[in-house]
Amino acid sequence: MKRRDFARRPGCSVEATLDLIDGKWKGVILYHLQDGTQRFGELRRRVPGITQRMLTKQLRALEEDKLVIRKVYAEVPPRVEYSLSELGESLKPVIDILKAWGESHQQRLSCAPAPVVVKKPKRAA
Repeated sequence: MKRRDFARRPGCSVEATLDLIDGKWKGVILYHLQDGTQRFGELRRRVPGITQRMLTKQLRALEEDKLVIRKVYAEVPPRVEYSLSELGESLKPVIDILKAWGESHQQRLSCAPAPVVVKKPKRAA
């Protein structure tokens, strides 16, 4: 994935970091890989709503950016495992802070569970 040039602009380090973990899925994938090495199917189960094509695309981008290590085993059927690289491991505090912030503001976020509305029964006339 071609990266933009953020050199010497105010906030360039923030832009560069967000560019690495941009989108709906990369941060979630990195979060789940904090639990250790996982196979493609495990990641797909842990990230509901992502398509196989999108997971493949996001993992390739993370690998290209050196955040994820892809290890292919010469077996039949082939086995592929994904883990965080040293650079990916260095993002753990960032991902953890994003998670904590999301949990503390969950009521205002669109991913929050819908509030339960209790309707009072109508009185007979």
